[in-house]
Amino acid sequence: MKRFTILLLFGLLALKATAQNYEKKNPKLVVGIVVDQMRYDYLTRFWSRFGEGGFKRLINDGFNFKNHHFNYVPTYTGPGHASVHTGTSPVNHGIIGNGWYSKFEKQEVYCVGDSGVRPIGTKDDAGKMSPHRMKSNTVADQNRLHTQMRGKTIGVAIKDRGSILPAGHTANAAYWFQGEDVGRWISSSYYVETLPKWVKEFNNSGKIESYLKTWDSYYDIETYAESGVDKNEFERGFARKQDASFPYDLSRLQEDNGGYNLIKETVFGNDLTTDFAKAAIEGESLGTDKDTDFLTLSFSSTDYIGHNFGVNSKEVEDAYIRLDKNIEDLLGYLDNTVGEGNYTIYLTADHGAVDVPNYLKSVGIPSGYFDDDKFIEDLEAFAEEEFGINGLIENVSNTQVFFNYKKMEEEDIRAEDMEEVLAHFILQQKQIDKVFTRTQMLSGSYTKGVAAGIQNGFNQRRSGDIVFVLDPNTIIYPRTGSTHGSAYSYDTHVPLIFYGSGVKKGTTTKRSEVVDIAPTVSAILGISFPNTATGEPLYIMLDE
Repeated sequence: MKRFTILLLFGLLALKATAQNYEKKNPKLVVGIVVDQMRYDYLTRFWSRFGEGGFKRLINDGFNFKNHHFNYVPTYTGPGHASVHTGTSPVNHGIIGNGWYSKFEKQEVYCVGDSGVRPIGTKDDAGKMSPHRMKSNTVADQNRLHTQMRGKTIGVAIKDRGSILPAGHTANAAYWFQGEDVGRWISSSYYVETLPKWVKEFNNSGKIESYLKTWDSYYDIETYAESGVDKNEFERGFARKQDASFPYDLSRLQEDNGGYNLIKETVFGNDLTTDFAKAAIEGESLGTDKDTDFLTLSFSSTDYIGHNFGVNSKEVEDAYIRLDKNIEDLLGYLDNTVGEGNYTIYLTADHGAVDVPNYLKSVGIPSGYFDDDKFIEDLEAFAEEEFGINGLIENVSNTQVFFNYKKMEEEDIRAEDMEEVLAHFILQQKQIDKVFTRTQMLSGSYTKGVAAGIQNGFNQRRSGDIVFVLDPNTIIYPRTGSTHGSAYSYDTHVPLIFYGSGVKKGTTTKRSEVVDIAPTVSAILGISFPNTATGEPLYIMLDE
């Protein structure tokens, strides 16, 4: 009898412990931060320039995944933001680029473009946006479903795609910034019928206009030892300024550089995003009740700066010094409003970037520029000569070749024959490293390397018939500034840091992948994974 009593007591204690596990306190607010075009090595390269309250706080008190990668191609903004939050890659969520050629509509389409909605806060087509082209739902969508739609979701980013795709299909609202002569945060009728009072007040506050000021280095530029010289031949700069060097007087330059667009393309775009994010938290009362809310937040200006000035520029160094201040500002605000310990943050990037090839050449590293127009001209001429028919290639974009199936059917040309002949031709061209066909993508199974990345980014319905891969450090881009999109490590290796409620302190060099983020957040919240998730929860951070 005594033995039975002891066993019963242990059983009751175990049941109590299990119940406590299921009744754990969820964060009041999840903030998902994506930094546009942030290489992992920006954390280590600029570490000594960071304060204690921004990136260092996240890493020292959170969990840092040092070997975090994108597992697909192409590494662009649209697919990146979608993959972070859906827990899968373009093979499933369907966002195969920022824009792509639609074989069914016979035209280029934009990843969030939607002619079926009305612009809100503007009369311009910049407001005709929604997530309707994204096939999967997001972790924020799952949180809405789990809480019977009580948990709110708000998306914020200067770029429309950086705001819309992370917030998902059920978001209460997503807001993005329209530049030019408008200079306002806007939305679409997919979310709201009119801008809320707090958005209107922000737009009319004069804060946006205040950022048309001079951008100079935050610290003495002579102390910026982690980047190249300020004046060089590898940067594009701005119209009406003789060289791409500090300082930049935005009030003088705005007229010839897209008006309010100039804010987006400087560090002040990230300041503006931080200000608006704080206004969203207050205006929407995020994190104030028992149901977890989501703020999906993307810092877009780092991408504009990287494209313009390049990975090794003083401007990029300054951008990350200042972004560190933005992160510190946001964390302090969350401490004061939501409460320290009541929120969870994950911070990552949508892709990295390559050094300017002309700079790499100057230091002896193989690199180059691919003439896309010449390649298309040669490919079309070869196809016509080989098959005796003009117009067999319908489109070439995003390093993919789309066949004209109607013409092939009329001329009784098999797709497999076209694939074989054109793939062989493409592989013979200079600066081409690899070539894959639709047949290979659909019949093979690749587990690692570039081939696996291509396959994870290959959507059966939307992708082309041939995919080609350029040599390392070879890009389709102007001769100044940086870009991205490849399967190489400079594009795939990005930060991933978790911080706050449900996150233990730690670090690992074990490989993690972008598709693991959403399942990990789902596990923290105890909700279902997004509907097409292929990633796994990062148990090294979650399990005791």
